[in-house]
Amino acid sequence: MSFSSATFFPDALLHAIIDARVERPSLALNAAQHRKRRDKLTLDGRLNIIAADHPARFVSNVGTNLLGMADRRDYLARILRVLVSDGVDGVMASMDILEDLLLVDALRAEQDLTPLLENKVLIASLNRGGLAGAAWELDDPMTGPSPATCAQWNLDGAKTLLRVDINEPASLKTMMACAEAITACNALDLPMFLEPLPVAKTDKGYPVTKTAEAVARLAGVSSALGDSSRNLWLKLPYTEDFATVARSTTLPIVLLGGESAGNPKPFLEQLRTAMDSGYNVRGAMVGRNVLFPGNGDPGIIARAASAIIHDKLDAQAAFDGFASPLEAPDTLYPGGTR
Repeated sequence: MSFSSATFFPDALLHAIIDARVERPSLALNAAQHRKRRDKLTLDGRLNIIAADHPARFVSNVGTNLLGMADRRDYLARILRVLVSDGVDGVMASMDILEDLLLVDALRAEQDLTPLLENKVLIASLNRGGLAGAAWELDDPMTGPSPATCAQWNLDGAKTLLRVDINEPASLKTMMACAEAITACNALDLPMFLEPLPVAKTDKGYPVTKTAEAVARLAGVSSALGDSSRNLWLKLPYTEDFATVARSTTLPIVLLGGESAGNPKPFLEQLRTAMDSGYNVRGAMVGRNVLFPGNGDPGIIARAASAIIHDKLDAQAAFDGFASPLEAPDTLYPGGTR
């Protein structure tokens, strides 16, 4: 089933967001501070979170389309399409995207429309300075909001990335920055989602070493960062023998998605296998594989992932569910005149 971002997220809504940024710059903060939050992070011990922090770290490609995530209206439309799907717990994004989403809710409220972010989990990416392809790529400290800012904005958690190449001294600086961020989150009782990735330099950059041994060893290091692991979750890549990875920690694990394959079925199969690999594997925090499923509707793909995570369906049953239409509004902003 195809999806039209221009219909779902009309020009009137895009123009209203831009006007609000010019004329009412505090509108997003006000919406955040008055947002109704759920009582606890997870309702059933599991999480299905959409990841939307890629453009902030110089990653805009979807497959061979180098600017696949560079159209902000299309990107926001896909994120919101997923958020209105059944079983999607929330979104992890950079602050600018979270602010755009909060502005959508505030503008919809002015038209007496149902809020979209109420009881959803909002997690801020603390972002990173090691831009993809940069000469300083592994000198990768936080460049986004602080944990204190996350608390001020009434958010539900924070996320950061830790890439480690043991032959790159800059990895130590990044690891120390992550430890400090974890400690700061603990002082505010704020959940932290840490994405530790073992990498090794090649002539094409720093690809992730996706072996159970490499990921398990780094998970052991990551579990010990900061002053306490009490609020720490790990976001980990899928590997063969994922049970070895799951056994490396008692921390809850969510699976990341990686590059969009255009065909969501392999990702769903990996998700099901990972969920069966350990009691502490508790869901997914995935971006491109859900947001850009070829010509399909991202909301339906998100619902299939939810069926695996929350309803414990197998991948084939979830995949078969793609045929049923998604119950969602045709447009987020009916009657707009801008």
